[in-house]
Amino acid sequence: MGQMLAERRLKGAGNRSVTVNLAESSLTWLASRGRISDRQLVAGETLRADWERAGLSPCTTMRWDVAPRASRGVSQAPDPSTSQLDAKRRFDAAVAHVGSGLADVLWRVVCANEGLAEAERALGWPARAGKLVLGLALDRLADFYRIR
Repeated sequence: MGQMLAERRLKGAGNRSVTVNLAESSLTWLASRGRISDRQLVAGETLRADWERAGLSPCTTMRWDVAPRASRGVSQAPDPSTSQLDAKRRFDAAVAHVGSGLADVLWRVVCANEGLAEAERALGWPARAGKLVLGLALDRLADFYRIR
């Protein structure tokens, strides 16, 4: 599977091109530059997986999933709504465990995939304050998911 790369031209003196990996999340960007630990990365990716599995991201189109066929006897596949509800419960419990003061930056960076600087601006925080707060939130999240 190939990586999604894009080349962007920057405006200004001495135009230069930059290759950007569009598949890279804000969290993996922070981890690749040593700004968060592997434990924090796994915790964040676990929360992101629960977010996606629960279907909490905004939908912009109609769902075109095939309606399940009625079958007799025991269902062979797990009920998608059950796994979706379980993921929603885990997500809600994880965010509650992290706490309301830390959950804002956690949601913005991990789930909404905002950059750390963008999240700091949106929350009205001073520059570079988000790294410390995000680190605390990811540590609490790792404790919740029991990641060593």
